[in-house]
Amino acid sequence: MPPDKSIVHVIDDDEAVRQALAFLEIAPTVQTGCIITDVRMPEISGVDLLRRLRELKLAVPVIVITAHGDIPLAVEAMRLGAVDFLEKPFEDEVLLASVRSALDRGDRDQKRQAERSNIEGRLAALSNRERDVLKGLVAGHANKQIAYDLGISPRTIENYRANLMIKMQAGSLSDLVRMALIAGLLDSNGS
Repeated sequence: MPPDKSIVHVIDDDEAVRQALAFLEIAPTVQTGCIITDVRMPEISGVDLLRRLRELKLAVPVIVITAHGDIPLAVEAMRLGAVDFLEKPFEDEVLLASVRSALDRGDRDQKRQAERSNIEGRLAALSNRERDVLKGLVAGHANKQIAYDLGISPRTIENYRANLMIKMQAGSLSDLVRMALIAGLLDSNGS
């Protein structure tokens, strides 16, 4: 498949449904995909599939379709990460809009994960002392405070900070804080 195509995986026990959904080879984003799954199937239910994807930590956008929908089932599917829950029969445009949304979400998630991996690679290149300085900086401490906490001179902290900025490819302290948040070194509350 060309790299500009997205793959839409249709998981349904009804052959007619699989054939009817074959038109979904739309490609609004690059190298992303999504899953359209029925809720009730003989081997594994759509909800079980969502649970399995979560266990495997696979962040694939999933659209759940069913002819037997009810509110608790829809709530369970959404709680497990489904991006949409559609009842059969549905209009083609409704499904296409849902698929486009799922593919866009998958693309955004993929870009975020790539950025996080890139940042984690930079963090892995830091020395233990550079990590200590980074932790002090993102905690909001001044160089003098970090130097005091680590038992070294402020001038040495300045050197570590300069090396840290280069290794992390950060243009400012706010860049470092953003990278720390993305990498999970801080929670969004700053602690």
